[in-house]
Amino acid sequence: MIIDRLKMAADPVYQAFQSKLVPNIPSETILGVRTPAMRSIAKEVRGTDEAAAFLKELPHRFYEENLVHFFLIAMIKDFDECIRETERFLPYVDCWPVCDQSSPKVFTKNHKKLLPYIKKWIDSDHVYTSRFGMRMLMNEFLGEDFRPEYPEWVAAKRGDDYYLKMMIAWYFATALAKQYDACVPFIEQEKLDIWAHNKAIQKAAESFRVSEEHKAYLKTLKRKAEQE
Repeated sequence: MIIDRLKMAADPVYQAFQSKLVPNIPSETILGVRTPAMRSIAKEVRGTDEAAAFLKELPHRFYEENLVHFFLIAMIKDFDECIRETERFLPYVDCWPVCDQSSPKVFTKNHKKLLPYIKKWIDSDHVYTSRFGMRMLMNEFLGEDFRPEYPEWVAAKRGDDYYLKMMIAWYFATALAKQYDACVPFIEQEKLDIWAHNKAIQKAAESFRVSEEHKAYLKTLKRKAEQE
């Protein structure tokens, strides 16, 4: 069973380390399995009856089971099946690593079909569904398929959750690296809440993909808390 494989790969020292990185879930739900081991387990069971049964077993008890679950989904080659499994699983995602470490390859080949799902996910009230939608928009639509209205979807998102706000900042920091001219007005016009605004500037300033000239200008656009 997958859970047995995970328990065999567990490391108590790594468990303690991982628990500090994911403080919003109970530490007893973290076994302490490293990501390469989890990816290997997913690859080993992919396409088996065991994997099919595992994907039906929701909710899972352990953090690592959720990661293996999403790794299995990411390997599904049929777009419609991958979407179905993604949508069935997203409500159970409860932390940023599970949300952030799985990127279905089939999405890249089906941008037109994917886009409405991304918009729906971003609009979700569930923090990690929305975060996943923004990450997919960042991963898949800051290249040749970019459209100026897409950053509007992220800029319009509001919420107090730290991991939600961090994703908004991450999106815009990446967008400033890849689509600067289209995205700098969102900073100039202060379309983000003040925390995400300043964090996006900070992350852009730390990026090697943003020019020194652009970094210097962005730093002049930082906002003070009393302006919020």
